[in-house]
Amino acid sequence: MEKTNRFVGYFFLMMFIAAFVSCDSTSSKEESTGEYVDDSVITTKVKSLFSADDFLKSFQISVETHKGTVQLSGFVDSKKAADKAVEIAQSVKWVKSVKNDLIVKTSKEESTGEYIDDTVITATVKSLLGADDFLKSFQIGVETYKGTVQLSGFVNSKKAVDKAVEIAGGVKGVKSVKNDLIVK
Repeated sequence: MEKTNRFVGYFFLMMFIAAFVSCDSTSSKEESTGEYVDDSVITTKVKSLFSADDFLKSFQISVETHKGTVQLSGFVDSKKAADKAVEIAQSVKWVKSVKNDLIVKTSKEESTGEYIDDTVITATVKSLLGADDFLKSFQIGVETYKGTVQLSGFVNSKKAVDKAVEIAGGVKGVKSVKNDLIVK
């Protein structure tokens, strides 16, 4: 267990260093290098704190950051988990605000078939978004629970939001799409 914790710590340290090393002035047309570094550092720090927290590490919480605004998305099993995630994210230096788009699951009961179906839906939506010439340049988070697909992240236009929602809604097995995409 100690080796695993040490490995996880080293892994996040390397990600943190890579975020600094890989940033240059051509990384983003809309943000300065300083803003880009700060956002990637914030994201890495929040993810690191989540994975180190015994309560939150079992959840798959997506973290995106744009100009100091952290967006949390995914599914958790209680309001307590969502509140704790927000509290941890807010504690990170340089965080200006936290947009809590976490969805509390209504029931802990989930059959293996539902889990597999949700996994297939998520993979299909991600694949279709990645294959779309217009949307492939955006990092759109996709999570699925009982046929409800949640889209999250930052895009540059309402057109991108509409297209992503349309693609996700057209996938077999999708019951609804929760749009938490943010136009930057």
